[in-house]
Amino acid sequence: MILVDTSVLIDFFKGKENGGVAKFEKILAGKIPWGITSFIYQEILQGAAGEKEFCTLKEYLDTQIFYELQGGRESYAAAAKIYCRCRQHGITVNSTIDLLIVQTAIENGVTLLHNDHDFTHFKKIIPELELY
Repeated sequence: MILVDTSVLIDFFKGKENGGVAKFEKILAGKIPWGITSFIYQEILQGAAGEKEFCTLKEYLDTQIFYELQGGRESYAAAAKIYCRCRQHGITVNSTIDLLIVQTAIENGVTLLHNDHDFTHFKKIIPELELY
């Protein structure tokens, strides 16, 4: 199972060609199960250029698997702990959402496909994070 980050989906929807999009296209062609989080859902929808695009994106994304945080409040504490671990190792975290995506991937045992170098830095500190 693959968790596809906003960074890949935005590039895919915009028709960009890069490594993350190529991997995502292989996932689609191979009918490999993939999904998103509620955080990714919001990020994609808030980037819509207008009402028509919003509705099209929403209709498509609503058909996908959604991975959610499993531990309630403790999931948020665990994401905050990731932030602290990164900071202790000199890694600056600019996105709270990215931390929640990492925690969601870990809790659901899924591999994260991304086009965001921050996740590569997180992997150095968070070995349980699986990157595609």
